[in-house]
Amino acid sequence: MPFFMGANLTIFGVFLIYVASTMDIDAGKLQVIGVTASNTWGLFLLVLLLGYGLVDIPRRQWHDSKRGHKLSEVYFKVAKLSTEKSEAEEGLEDVLEDIKKAAESIRYNNPLHKHLDTILEKYPNNFQKRIRNRDDYQDYNEPSEMPTEKMLVRLHKTVIQATRNHHRTQCQWNSLIESAYELDDIASNEGSTDHRFRWTFKQEHGIFGICYNNVAEWYWLCVIKPWLLRLLVVILSVFSFTVVWSEVTFFVRSPVLSLFAVFINLAKANYDYLYIEITSFLIITYLCVCAYYTVFKIRIFNYYYIAGHHQTDENSLLFSGMLLCRLTPPLCLNFLGLIHLDSHVINAKHLPETAYTAIMGHMDVIPFIARGFNIYFPIAIILLCIATYFHLGSRCLHCLGFQQFIGDDDMTTDLINEGKELVRRESQKRQRLEDGASRRKRWNERFGDGIPGSKDSDSDESSVPKYSNRNGKISLPMIQEHTSDTTELLSDMEPIDYSDHTVQIDTLDRTLETQKSSSYQSSGPARGSKFSTNKTDFKKPPRGIFDDV
Repeated sequence: MPFFMGANLTIFGVFLIYVASTMDIDAGKLQVIGVTASNTWGLFLLVLLLGYGLVDIPRRQWHDSKRGHKLSEVYFKVAKLSTEKSEAEEGLEDVLEDIKKAAESIRYNNPLHKHLDTILEKYPNNFQKRIRNRDDYQDYNEPSEMPTEKMLVRLHKTVIQATRNHHRTQCQWNSLIESAYELDDIASNEGSTDHRFRWTFKQEHGIFGICYNNVAEWYWLCVIKPWLLRLLVVILSVFSFTVVWSEVTFFVRSPVLSLFAVFINLAKANYDYLYIEITSFLIITYLCVCAYYTVFKIRIFNYYYIAGHHQTDENSLLFSGMLLCRLTPPLCLNFLGLIHLDSHVINAKHLPETAYTAIMGHMDVIPFIARGFNIYFPIAIILLCIATYFHLGSRCLHCLGFQQFIGDDDMTTDLINEGKELVRRESQKRQRLEDGASRRKRWNERFGDGIPGSKDSDSDESSVPKYSNRNGKISLPMIQEHTSDTTELLSDMEPIDYSDHTVQIDTLDRTLETQKSSSYQSSGPARGSKFSTNKTDFKKPPRGIFDDV
């Protein structure tokens, strides 16, 4: 943000010196100089942003229609984000160590303890337990540095930044993983013979689940949506070509080469005001989409960029809002030039003033800006479109060491393979969690209800969950008053169904009895066939002896 403000002030200073050296300055000219500096800097940014958006928006839709390319790009982003995610977790751990040192010095009766609690509230719950479960006794023989209030303020600021980075990267990670699951399922279901879409992980459709079944989902995702995206690519490409042609030729008055000016002149000849409004709305809308799309794609390291899922910080929001405000006036001025309604651009003195030019004025005070830069600089948009089409910016950043998605590069291929492996691990982890949840659900459905209590039973006893063993007896779970991390881990263990191991228990008991009988026969005298080892008619051991395990 300081860079853009400084650039605007620099342009204003240069124009001020130029006007002061050529003519006298009054209040009106000073206002025109300020407007000229703002619009000149805004037009420069507008041409740069349009040069990227006019090409990348249709190309993005084309890549979205190709499942393989989009899936490879998602794998690439997963591999890049995994490094950022690891750094965010390490930063959170480092800040946690500083908080632990502060917590060892600040006890419950210290006046700064309330500030420490405020810092801990910013941390995730699982990290708070690691600090709150500390020993509150202090060894007065061991010297420790007492934190000051300024140190806690700095620590608080660091904690906020670390937790924000961790939460942002975690949200982006979950979003990319879900996108990878969806694209992988679409790729695997494209060859389905029964035309039914099958998700790897269950998808909830809400109230649309009745009409949006598996068959309709298959036709939409595998057949209709790709063709609609291709049709959208054709429409957007026509719009982009029209904008580029009009930007290059709008200063030619006769013959009229700007396509936008031709459309408006046709409607003006027939006095079709509705057509003029619709055409103007579509032109301004597409210009805004192309320009603002690039604003949302700008990323200056991790300081200024728009993050999805409401994870953008306040500095990035201010930066983006400033750019949007800066781009709006020159965009309107450029639109008036495209449709030949700016009399000072096309040198038509008979044209009436528009409401915009009546308020903003013209740039006649600085001739080389009014007759040169504002007219001929938009021609550079065609060079920017060519550079965007051939990925010249991405290739330059790739040569400088910044990881960029370039399909014909070894590093890109390695990152795609790494992202694919990371997605596979996340899929296995999620599958294990769902399998564990389904096993616990089956266990609760089978053994969790028990035998319903009678109507005369006490309300307190009926509120305690009961479990029935294989003999039909009721057993109450052990209630622990004091819990710790170990007991919580033990309580989260999945219950073992001993009823499935009845055969193994009976076999083990019979084997033990056989061994006892064999050892008794070998040690004692022979007593005939009554004590023969071939006899298997032993007494069956008591059942239910392992229910307490």
